[in-house]
Amino acid sequence: MSQQESVEASSGPVPRGPRTAGVRQALSSLRSSRGFRLLWISNLFFYGGAWTQTLVLGWLVFDTTRSEFLLAVFTAVRLAPMLLGPFAGVLSDRYDRVRLLMIACLWALAAVVTVAVMASSGPVSYGALVAGGLAIGLAQSPSQPARGSLVLDLVGRENLSNANALNALAMNMTQVIGPAVGGAMISAFGAPAALWISTTWYAFSLVALWPLRGTGQATPGRPEPVLRMLTSGFRTVLTSRLTAAVLFVTLAANVLLWPVYQGFMPVFAKEALGLDAAGLGWLLTCGGLGGLAGSLVIAALGDFRFKGGLFVLGTVAWGALWSLFALSRTVPLSFALMACIGLMSASFGVLQTTLLLMTTAPEVRGRALGLQELAIGVMPFASLGLGAAAERVGVGTTAFLSGILLVAVVLALAVRVPRLLRYSGANAP
Repeated sequence: MSQQESVEASSGPVPRGPRTAGVRQALSSLRSSRGFRLLWISNLFFYGGAWTQTLVLGWLVFDTTRSEFLLAVFTAVRLAPMLLGPFAGVLSDRYDRVRLLMIACLWALAAVVTVAVMASSGPVSYGALVAGGLAIGLAQSPSQPARGSLVLDLVGRENLSNANALNALAMNMTQVIGPAVGGAMISAFGAPAALWISTTWYAFSLVALWPLRGTGQATPGRPEPVLRMLTSGFRTVLTSRLTAAVLFVTLAANVLLWPVYQGFMPVFAKEALGLDAAGLGWLLTCGGLGGLAGSLVIAALGDFRFKGGLFVLGTVAWGALWSLFALSRTVPLSFALMACIGLMSASFGVLQTTLLLMTTAPEVRGRALGLQELAIGVMPFASLGLGAAAERVGVGTTAFLSGILLVAVVLALAVRVPRLLRYSGANAP
């Protein structure tokens, strides 16, 4: 017996320091569930492909057109499949969720290969880029309700906040890696090479899902007709005042701020800050690093109280920071603000899904996430409106006013539904 084993035998296990305990708590879902580990790895590669494409395709469109409005049109088409969220939610409640995710990976792989082949063959027209963005969006957005519902299937209610934070961590890790790699590849070898990288990421995502076959099966029994499932699910979800409040915050954020991030970052980089493609990549990387830190903090908190309060106040801080970023014309300050924006975005991004899953019944959770996807799906229309406004008053002014409006809307909603601020998730819906 070793000296350490002798000590443990006589006096019990050696106590772990607070730092070790914090890391173990932050990674608890990954440590305790093999199924969630595989899903997390799949998400890591899936999101990596998505972030690389967001940068590369956005850069190609703006470099080709030099038009904020046409960039907004491309973004709108790219994100339009989010409007299919309610039907995707029905599919998530009706069919095997892992199988749905595998089909999405295969479609994404085929779509990106097609765009990469076109880009490798010569200059790509604006119309072809728009069509490619739509095809990629059709692979990504409709799979989200199944992806979110599967998390709860794999880890249970107590670990839900931790698991969603770790999923957000995966997204932010790829937000750090994807834009940096994509921007560097554009500068060194051109856009086609960056697109080809993202094809390999989707292939790895599919491989990670393979052992989970049969895990995410729908509730047994004969399912209702699709339209009846759709309408009954909507009634069940929206009659909850708390769930409706969470969905409204999601709607407001995707009308006012996410279109700015998804569509106008190349404009901020080129025109306000004088950055090239690599600089844009590093700017987005700062946002990813902030989001990474924020997700780690929420993961370490575990099943903490006042989830609703952090959701509301974090979203308010996020909007205020965007307004400050819109005013900045200094590169170091803009990089620092983008890191802070990423940090505060974690409270919105992680907790919106956690709260929706916690405040809805098991049989309609896919449809609740489908409504969330629909709320996100207004982004294309909001992008058009914000793009038209940016043509008139500039991207900076548009982003500044959008951030201020989000702060006002969320604070007003908190006054109207005070239970949201106090919600801890301790009681089942």
